[in-house]
Amino acid sequence: MLEWEVPREPDAHWSDEAKQALERFWEARIARQQAIDASIAAQAEYEYLYDKPYADKKTVRVAGPFTVESLSPHRLLGVDEDDELIGHVAEAKLGYGAQQGFAEMILDHLKTTGVQQAHKEDRIAFSVLRPWPGQLVCAEGRYAENNGAASGEKRAGIFIGPEFGTVSRPDLVEAAREAADAGFDVLIACAFNYDAHASEFSKLGRVPILKARMNADLHMADDLKNTGKGNLFVIFGEPDIDILEAENDQVQIKINGVDVFHPNSGEIRSDDTDGIACWFVDTDYNGESFFVRHAYFLGASDPYKSLKTTLKAEINAEAWSTLRSDVSRPFDRPSSGRIAVKVINHLGDEVMKVFRA
Repeated sequence: MLEWEVPREPDAHWSDEAKQALERFWEARIARQQAIDASIAAQAEYEYLYDKPYADKKTVRVAGPFTVESLSPHRLLGVDEDDELIGHVAEAKLGYGAQQGFAEMILDHLKTTGVQQAHKEDRIAFSVLRPWPGQLVCAEGRYAENNGAASGEKRAGIFIGPEFGTVSRPDLVEAAREAADAGFDVLIACAFNYDAHASEFSKLGRVPILKARMNADLHMADDLKNTGKGNLFVIFGEPDIDILEAENDQVQIKINGVDVFHPNSGEIRSDDTDGIACWFVDTDYNGESFFVRHAYFLGASDPYKSLKTTLKAEINAEAWSTLRSDVSRPFDRPSSGRIAVKVINHLGDEVMKVFRA
């Protein structure tokens, strides 16, 4: 009989001698396992499991736990015994197959929800949205000018960014040129992310470029219901920034608000700082990665009242007031010659702009 076949409990018809033998076996087995565990504990290296932290009742948590989430860019492909593809069966189940591709899914939601701007009343609702045989412009949209007034309607070229990736400035330039050649009044770019240089690009000739950020929920494809009620495509303008001279050859940043282009009227409207939840400054932007070196929080409510309640302690009001300001603290001129400012509104939409200093 093998070791793992020995029963834990004796049967009722066993003799007393057999029962005693079974009991002695398990005592020896447990003693051997304890010796093995003691040897491992004495010789093996420790491994800390960070997903099971020790509880410290004396420490007050100010922020919740942070998580890092990612969506795999890989799609499933079915193959047979000869390593040949099986007709995109797996892709069809995920909504990426021949029935509906990524661009078709985006256009369906875009036609239903339209493009939302900073204010709810400024939504661009398409009366017509149909495919366009272009290289980068994939659809033509028509919407009423001046909120449905009799002045007519405008034609918008629709550019859809990659499903997994970032739209760069050259992409927008080529799409804008194609939209201008086709006679479109405006180019609406829809993407999950834009690089810093693309954020600075807002017009090519007579064609303005609206950069709409797509909600990450659109990655869910068929699992996302097309109700038309979500903010799936949001246009957030560029920040209105002044660079101020400070003492000791330092500079300061003053944020006045956000400039938003309204295609319904063709005007650029400047909103004040009430629409800004927070803004960050990278005082020495390297052109690739944004580092938060200054952080400031705006808004009508007092963001420190809840913090005082949580910490159950008084907070230095003068120190915290420097974080609730539309003017940054003075800082040295950047060695790279560039300053990046990132602004986030109350909906969570963000925009970044790079300035020379």
